[in-house]
Amino acid sequence: MHPRHPEIDPQLLSETEEQRELRTVLRDFFTEASGPEDVRKHLATPRGHDEALWARMAGEIGVHGLAIPEEYGGSGFTFAELAVALEESGRALGCAPLLPTVVLAGHALLNSGDRQACERYLPRIADGTLTATAAGFHDDEPGISAERGGSGWVLRGTADFVLDGAGADLIMVRAQTTDGPRLFACEPTGDTCVRTPRRVLDETRRQALVEFRGSPATPVSESGEVTATLDAGRAALAAEQVGGSGHALDATVEFVAQRHQFGRPIGSFQAVKHRLADVLVALEAARSASAYATACVAIASPQLPVAASAAAAVCSETYRLATAEYVQLHGGIGFTWEHPAHLYVRRARSSEVLFGTADRHRARLAELIGLAPRSAA
Repeated sequence: MHPRHPEIDPQLLSETEEQRELRTVLRDFFTEASGPEDVRKHLATPRGHDEALWARMAGEIGVHGLAIPEEYGGSGFTFAELAVALEESGRALGCAPLLPTVVLAGHALLNSGDRQACERYLPRIADGTLTATAAGFHDDEPGISAERGGSGWVLRGTADFVLDGAGADLIMVRAQTTDGPRLFACEPTGDTCVRTPRRVLDETRRQALVEFRGSPATPVSESGEVTATLDAGRAALAAEQVGGSGHALDATVEFVAQRHQFGRPIGSFQAVKHRLADVLVALEAARSASAYATACVAIASPQLPVAASAAAAVCSETYRLATAEYVQLHGGIGFTWEHPAHLYVRRARSSEVLFGTADRHRARLAELIGLAPRSAA
């Protein structure tokens, strides 16, 4: 892909009045109902998140349907509004499966162009009654095959570390057929689809091994194109990472203004100021990268692959830096299990490898802009 495409309208990179209002509502909502102190309570539930909170997000605010067209039960806004919700969810370390359900599965359906499938599933995603995820979308996965059975298509094979794989009501699956890759919708059942929760570093984002053993599935589209869906996931994850980094910086600034040593706040020491300034500079760069990727998803720009990989690399490293300082500048309390800092560290470390490492995204960027020979990535 050649990098010279029409530029993104700068206005798309600025927050609108409606988006600022949405952010205020969501900030208050998450502060009241799903702050970091509530995470452990949510993790103890069977689904790993508060189902009542999930329903409120859909019913009271309409988060799930923000980027879903009105004809499919959504609000008809764009990915830019959804990114605001993702950022605020990331700031509060939300456990709800917004990323797999609304972004991955939702965009897989929308990108397929299959009206029947969209009409069947998207309204239930929008109203919060259906959770979903995606499997088999990464080229380096062992692969899932689909074959015609006596009563229709069935899936065989495995997909590991599937987001919300153990709890999702619907799995959008990219599977190999004799005619090439194809997209399928699978509503898993216990006997033909075995789902085993994985123990992962970040317990706030559950993952599972999914084994398809002749699972019935419905073909959704003929297209094997998955790049746009994965890049939407990367842009969404970048927004989450910006939110988490923002929380880490704000919480640390507040703490160093209160903690005293040698009769003065430690935030007044020049060394501490420099460290926090470094985080702020990195966070502003991450915000810019995230905003550009979000705008590219919102208008289906051909620059999306470049923007998504750039955001993935920048936002991952910013989140790692911000959470490291979050722990260290809190002193002894920051290293305890009682403090939420370690939960953000876990989220940061797991997020930076979720859709490929920063090094892998730099290699992809080099290919996209013609600085490296194309390889099978």
